[in-house]
Amino acid sequence: MRPVRTAFAGALLGVLTLAGCGQNSAPQGTTASAAPTSATPSASSATAFAGSDGFPVTVQAGNGPVVVQSRPERIVSLSPTATESLFAVGAGSQVVAVDDQSDYPAQTPKSALSGFKPNVEAIVEKKPDLVVLANDIDGVVAKLGKLGVPVLLEPAATKLDEAYDQIADLGAATGNTAKAQEVVTGMRKQIDDLAAAAPKDKKLTYYHELDSTPYSATSTTFIGQIYGLFGLTNIADKAPEAAGGYPKLSAEFVAKADPDLVFLADTKCCGQSKETLAKRPGWSGLSALKKDQVVLLDDDIASRWGPRVVDLAKQVGDVVRKATTS
Repeated sequence: MRPVRTAFAGALLGVLTLAGCGQNSAPQGTTASAAPTSATPSASSATAFAGSDGFPVTVQAGNGPVVVQSRPERIVSLSPTATESLFAVGAGSQVVAVDDQSDYPAQTPKSALSGFKPNVEAIVEKKPDLVVLANDIDGVVAKLGKLGVPVLLEPAATKLDEAYDQIADLGAATGNTAKAQEVVTGMRKQIDDLAAAAPKDKKLTYYHELDSTPYSATSTTFIGQIYGLFGLTNIADKAPEAAGGYPKLSAEFVAKADPDLVFLADTKCCGQSKETLAKRPGWSGLSALKKDQVVLLDDDIASRWGPRVVDLAKQVGDVVRKATTS
């Protein structure tokens, strides 16, 4: 099993690896208390009139309306996606600590904190005035709330619009609204342009691999919807367990489906490649292997729903163009 990461792909695998880790049966999101969270224990709602700096501000997060009374200067991020987004919107200098899986950009203040095994005491030791996380594991949101620590729960996005909304949330909560809107606008345009330019007349099929078990993702998932923008047909949609979004496929199923394209999102964690696939029972004859259409993805880019989704879309678009002209 691949290492657990805070991601729409890692969310499912986190449930499988860490039974009872706080996720719901749906891998992309979590359920949290809708009670408002505030930057100070006494505040329960947003002030009617914001100051010259735009604060206080209320952000509608996964844990309900969160009131941020003033511009946070000691942010702790326990979500690699949120970390990337915070730096993208210009809040990097406000971040004092990130979790052990946040590795981008390079200057992130990485720590031993965990988003999947949150330690409230360790988090509080960082003296945060805002904590951002993707999973409400072991009731960490409520626990931090009781200590007067404001929390934004931004669970794994299930569609692009949710990813855009989360970036806007982080911009508003950190006093970087304009930059966040700039990031979102740029992402929308780039992804829309890439999708529009992609040839879709060949009706290519594909297989996306989350890990070497192998688990995959259907078109109903965030990653599946990205591929859908480029007119690709997902073989996992016809899997017996497809209703769950993340079916475990058999070697026989993939071999019989014989996808035109294979995308591997387990290259870093699990060392998968065209060569390792060829050693699997019945896979050496796959069309994607014969035509050299096995695509090595960056595990992290392929499992996060932040600004680098554009990089993933570019790679998919390039692969589709190459496959349709070869």
